[in-house]
Amino acid sequence: MAAAPRCFGSILQKPLGKVFEFNGTNTSDLAEIPASAFYATYDLANFRWDSLEGNLNKTARTATFRGVSLDAAGSFSNGSISFQVTAFEDGSRDSPLPRLLHTANSSKVEFVIRGVAPRGNHSRFVLEIFTVEEAGRQQTLESLRSIDDEYTPTIFEIAQLVPRSVNSTVGSGFLQWKTVAYSAWDAKREDTVHCHYYPLQTENRTLPGASIAHAYFEAGALERGQGVAAINISFGGDNREAYEEKHYLSW
Repeated sequence: MAAAPRCFGSILQKPLGKVFEFNGTNTSDLAEIPASAFYATYDLANFRWDSLEGNLNKTARTATFRGVSLDAAGSFSNGSISFQVTAFEDGSRDSPLPRLLHTANSSKVEFVIRGVAPRGNHSRFVLEIFTVEEAGRQQTLESLRSIDDEYTPTIFEIAQLVPRSVNSTVGSGFLQWKTVAYSAWDAKREDTVHCHYYPLQTENRTLPGASIAHAYFEAGALERGQGVAAINISFGGDNREAYEEKHYLSW
């Protein structure tokens, strides 16, 4: 589960990244997985996305973007990948696990894989997230740890991606998450699936040509990789299958 404030000068470009699937029989550490263990990539820019009609709840302030792969129709015959965006109007703590705090100027993006047929007996999934920042900002990946967390016991880390700017007059946004995902819609503690994040990638990063982010920046800026970074989040530890048993994963 991820939360990010809405503010000028910072865009989280999440829906147009990629989802990777690999054989995690020997390890769940993405850094140790050979290229031969990866299946064909799910490029979210090439998905067919449902209309928002029926997927927009104005009362709850949520919108669900649900898509299926056109290149792997068999795996998606009974499944989908979706992003549910929730806008908050006050400060509180989110009701579902992992119960992150939020403010009136923040939103939540929930990533869900539901019913997609795995392409191996020990499949693991990885989500690639793009972020875009205006020129002059440097993004920093931080880890916050505490042993005192009554809301998500045994999960002691919050990760966040924060832009640093020399211009203090420009609003600052961030992406924050707990290092945990879940294998059930109505998640309980026993449905916990640990997730792992990897170093921020800033070298030679570009966005897909169809990305909406191009509308927010001057012509050519994103093609030059200005302000574009990527981070990978993998799901499932070595001793726990993240997806195979229930065919459901939410973060």
